[in-house]
Amino acid sequence: MKIVEARGLGLRTRRGWVYRDVDLTAEAGELHAVTGPPGSGRTSLLLALAGRFPHNEGTLRTRGPAALGQVAGVHEPDPALTVAEHIQERLLLLGPVPRRRRQLVPVAAVRARRAYRRDAFAAAISGAGFTDVPLDPDVRGRDLTPQQRQVLGLVLATLSGPSLIVADDVDAGSDAPERAWLWAALARLAGQGYAVVASARAVEPGAPAVVHRIGDPSLPVRPDLSLPAAAVPARTVAVPAQAVPATADPQAAADAGPEDAATADPAAPDTEVHR
Repeated sequence: MKIVEARGLGLRTRRGWVYRDVDLTAEAGELHAVTGPPGSGRTSLLLALAGRFPHNEGTLRTRGPAALGQVAGVHEPDPALTVAEHIQERLLLLGPVPRRRRQLVPVAAVRARRAYRRDAFAAAISGAGFTDVPLDPDVRGRDLTPQQRQVLGLVLATLSGPSLIVADDVDAGSDAPERAWLWAALARLAGQGYAVVASARAVEPGAPAVVHRIGDPSLPVRPDLSLPAAAVPARTVAVPAQAVPATADPQAAADAGPEDAATADPAAPDTEVHR
């Protein structure tokens, strides 16, 4: 079953392309990886696939709800809450699964939401299949390692019983064994029936992921800017000087993330060069 289908997906702002020409189809039970250098629009693309960020080129079709894992600056742990408190808070906000929806929500998520008053932490970790990671329920968000932040984000994402789970920069700040574990954990989530899309600079060798490489954002080509003609006086006759052409050199955006696109001013005037 196709959960998300993107064709020619792109986002263009006054600063240029955030991402462009993305074709991605993720079915239930598949793991997809979006790779590329910093500034290539990975975060914005993931948020767009999850329905949390706009696009203005191409088409996007989704089926079922989406949930965010760790996305720095958008969806990340509260520094003051412990791991167990994050889980308890999420379960309290979600409440029990309505009877009419129980056939649509994974059994593990239903069980975790039933157990939120007894042992929410154990139920949530077990339901996500992450019992082999050392995640202390009493550690606060500010003290979590990069790997633990990713794990907590994925556990919280599973609690709502989504069709699609997205996680950003899963290889940031982790060493090789941690990265290998994370990719294996993402594959286990896909094996439970979720469509999983994660972004990274690169995919660990052997990871069972469909890789989509996106490049650096590029700015649209602007026409040459010409300097206005200036009169140059001579001793007897005033001769107007010819216009000196100046070529615009647009600077590439260092990192077109969700904040860049969200704050872009479509009404900003073009820059003029004057001598």
